[in-house]
Amino acid sequence: MSSTRPSSDEFSASITTATSEDVTTLMSDLFLRHRLKIVEDLWEAVLRQECGQELVDLLNQLRQMCSPEGQATTFTGSEVLQVVEKLDLNEAIRAARAFALYFQLINIVEQHYEQRDQQLQYRMAREGHAQPDPKHERQAYATEEDAGRPEADFLERSLHESASRREIGTFHWLFPRLKQLNVPPQQIQRLINQLDVWLVFTAHPTEIVRHTIRDKQRRIAKILRQLDSVEDSLKAVGLSSSWEADALRDQLTEEIRLWWRTDELHQFKPTVLDEVDHALHYFREVIFDAIPHLYQRLEEAVHGSFPKMQMPRRNFCQFGSWVGADRDGNPSVTPQVTWQTACYQRRMVLERYVQSIQSLSDLLSLSLHWSDVLPDLLESLEQDQQRMPDVYDRLSIRFRQEPYRLKLAYIRKRLENALDRNDVLSNGDGLQQEIPEYDEATFYRSGDDFLAELRLIQGNLSATGLSCRDLDHLICQVEIFGFNLAHLDIRQESPRHSETMNEIVEYLQVLPKAYNDMTEAERCQWLVTELQTRRPLIPTEMPFSDRTRETIETFRMVRKLQQEFGIDICHTYIISMSHDVSDLLEVLLFAKEAGLYDPVTGVGAIQVVPLFETVEDLQKAPSVMRGVFDLPFYKALLAGGFESIGVKTALQEVMLGYSDSNKDSGFLSSNWEIHKAQQALQSIADEHGVVLRIFHGRGGSVGRGGGPAYEAILAQPGHSVNGRIKITEQGEVLASKYSLPELAIYNLETVTTAVIQGSLLHNKFDEIAPWQQVMEELAARSRAHYRALIYEQPDFIDFFHQVTPIEEISQLQISSRPARRGGKKDLASLRAIPWVFSWTQSRFLLPSWYGVGTALQGFLDEAPEKHMQLLRHFYYKWPFFKMAISRVEMTLSKVDLQIAGHYVDELTQPEDRERFAPVFEQIRNEYLLTRELVLTITGHNRLLDGDPELQRSVQLRNGTIVPLGFLQVSLLKRLRQHKTLAASGVVRSRYSKGELLRGALLTINGIAAGMRNTG
Repeated sequence: MSSTRPSSDEFSASITTATSEDVTTLMSDLFLRHRLKIVEDLWEAVLRQECGQELVDLLNQLRQMCSPEGQATTFTGSEVLQVVEKLDLNEAIRAARAFALYFQLINIVEQHYEQRDQQLQYRMAREGHAQPDPKHERQAYATEEDAGRPEADFLERSLHESASRREIGTFHWLFPRLKQLNVPPQQIQRLINQLDVWLVFTAHPTEIVRHTIRDKQRRIAKILRQLDSVEDSLKAVGLSSSWEADALRDQLTEEIRLWWRTDELHQFKPTVLDEVDHALHYFREVIFDAIPHLYQRLEEAVHGSFPKMQMPRRNFCQFGSWVGADRDGNPSVTPQVTWQTACYQRRMVLERYVQSIQSLSDLLSLSLHWSDVLPDLLESLEQDQQRMPDVYDRLSIRFRQEPYRLKLAYIRKRLENALDRNDVLSNGDGLQQEIPEYDEATFYRSGDDFLAELRLIQGNLSATGLSCRDLDHLICQVEIFGFNLAHLDIRQESPRHSETMNEIVEYLQVLPKAYNDMTEAERCQWLVTELQTRRPLIPTEMPFSDRTRETIETFRMVRKLQQEFGIDICHTYIISMSHDVSDLLEVLLFAKEAGLYDPVTGVGAIQVVPLFETVEDLQKAPSVMRGVFDLPFYKALLAGGFESIGVKTALQEVMLGYSDSNKDSGFLSSNWEIHKAQQALQSIADEHGVVLRIFHGRGGSVGRGGGPAYEAILAQPGHSVNGRIKITEQGEVLASKYSLPELAIYNLETVTTAVIQGSLLHNKFDEIAPWQQVMEELAARSRAHYRALIYEQPDFIDFFHQVTPIEEISQLQISSRPARRGGKKDLASLRAIPWVFSWTQSRFLLPSWYGVGTALQGFLDEAPEKHMQLLRHFYYKWPFFKMAISRVEMTLSKVDLQIAGHYVDELTQPEDRERFAPVFEQIRNEYLLTRELVLTITGHNRLLDGDPELQRSVQLRNGTIVPLGFLQVSLLKRLRQHKTLAASGVVRSRYSKGELLRGALLTINGIAAGMRNTG
């Protein structure tokens, strides 16, 4: 295997000509290459031990036949093809598994490197090495056309500077610059007082890697950290090796061997509760302990520049979850499953609190001989003795001089009692069971009760001149996670509500015609009337269909959840595929029937959130929201009741979907329609005195709204953030962002920094009418060209099903939810996740760029030189345009049309070759055009020249993915031939369908790891 490490001569030559910042970069790069070399060598050694030298030679041969950087303009395809086609199934599977293991290992190394780099940057920032250079700042302003607006310059540099990219977007980078720009402290204070950042883990199952494999990855990352520590110590004393380093390498080898003998594929289709456990894994292992450090970093950065500024509440960053609550198209998510999910979450957080209390008990060993306590703590202990005499009898002698330990013993017992009670509730029927009787004095009903006791201890310590960091961290965790861990969002699609309403109305015979036959105006009129009456509509006994009963019981379950867990556990109801005002009113009426909304007072315990997904719905969104805002009772609901109108903030959350709009109209059109919708929604909210929080339904891939969150937030329209944002975190994104503590903190920090920065330093370019008109034209051209291929080209659907592994992907056991809505096999019913996943596997990545080149070229044809100059100006000045082009550039860097062409050549049926050839040629021409224009606009010689780290990461994988793509095509071809022969009654294959499918699925797993992306 060729080494990825530069020679010592090359490195020495680089050092002699480099600046101090370059030296840091080169040293960091050398560290990464050193780690990659170690892992590559261990990978080869394990394969040699497990499978013999023949496999290693085969892998070397396949890699050497392909370009080391991928995306070769030419390659000896026939030679590679001959080698791959001669492999028997077992050899092909072993090769595919080996490449998949390679990608997983280098992903670990890269994440480990990123975490190490971020820790270094944070230390430098704290020590003052990363402070802004005033001279540099003045020079930058002097070269800009709009030097009178330093905010614009600052925003531009945030998006374009390549130096110290890890520092950009952090608290220690932002606040000194806000001070330098003379942003009024009062303005900053108002902003951080209302800071409201939500990150929502979703049940979208694009995570292809097994939970078991994730555990192994985490163990390997831990060993690498230990190896870092040992090697750093060796360098300090001038040594190059030691028995400790050798032992750690042996441990790495052992872990990789165990991994090799572990099945990568899911053994069964996961249940919803399996997905819940997978999501909670990140909280349990990383987020729970990482979150106090986020607040600590913010506090240090703010007070470093603004010493007198008050800090925001600790839970300025909160977490939500759809896992176990999102029933859109997933019949497995029942009211009982949602109840069990809430209990599951509470159990996890209570268990962590018990561990923390035990640690505090070990720590707070203060004796009354040497430390005073306040009367309130002694009084509390007397009350605890009366309420929990068993604890007193058992521990009073042992802790008679240690009041903190005795108090913590009472606290722990209450937590354990709460756990026991929670287990009883979890095993029962959430809707039907009676809540068991427990003495309220012996367990904690809520996190607030627990928090009060922790603050009692904190106050006593403070009064005697002491502090306890572990206690402070625990208080921070309780303020953020409470006893619920994450807020559950219910989601259901709008047709389900109208079908339910139709059945109820038909049974009751309260309307002259069927509800579904009514016009939108008639529906709204009737719904408004029903919403203002106290009379119940739905009978207690429900003689309805299972689907209708399930819909009604979902609202009753929300009511039951709030009674047991508090309103914070679940008060958001998201309506996917929202089209009209009636979609919101239907949900509110069901909420009223369940006791979640009182028409007399206008007070509700539910927030109705429309999700606008398609382009048509995004365009209608402003009129829909104006319609509900015009209803007095709805405005009262937002404000907290009729008496609160004008007194309390009326907050409306609106969700915008990236996936379906992209699938509907292409990348550029989708992003522009979402951008426009935000502007229009904000304007309407301002007119009605409503505070708006936009919920961004982003996926992992660019085709589903993915990409760096920092740049994406800065690219939002000027006033649409205002300190508030909500974002979904989906699929493989969870592993890439939250698998290691420093990565998690860095992600949360950059998101929060972007919210503060984007709110205080408004982007005015979105308001320039001529620029908007240009984007409107570009989006229209892009959409027309995209739809001409996807929806109007008669051969396209057959092309898609033959040249991508869409059918095989649908058989992966990675989801509790079907790949299609309603089970139909047309494009409209196919979900966005497998749609994007399929194009990613075959290296087309078509949804993320197709149509952009034609749109840009059409604009350039009108005035080539002038319009190219304008597009470059957009790129450097307009965050939205910069973000869009950068995402396209990143996607294009992963496209490999040589491999994509191989899929077309080998997987197309002979009778379809002639009609598929023009389709592929059309895609190829659009790719070449888009690539050329993106490079011209950005001024780059190669894709991603502006982001060397990402460029290196992509190139590191591209070459090795090529042979894996050949293996996938070979196995797909054999599998499909077997199906064809089986259908005809003649099977000549040595292998069963199951064996062939397994081989194909393993290649899907490997390519997903190599692309670091699925859907």
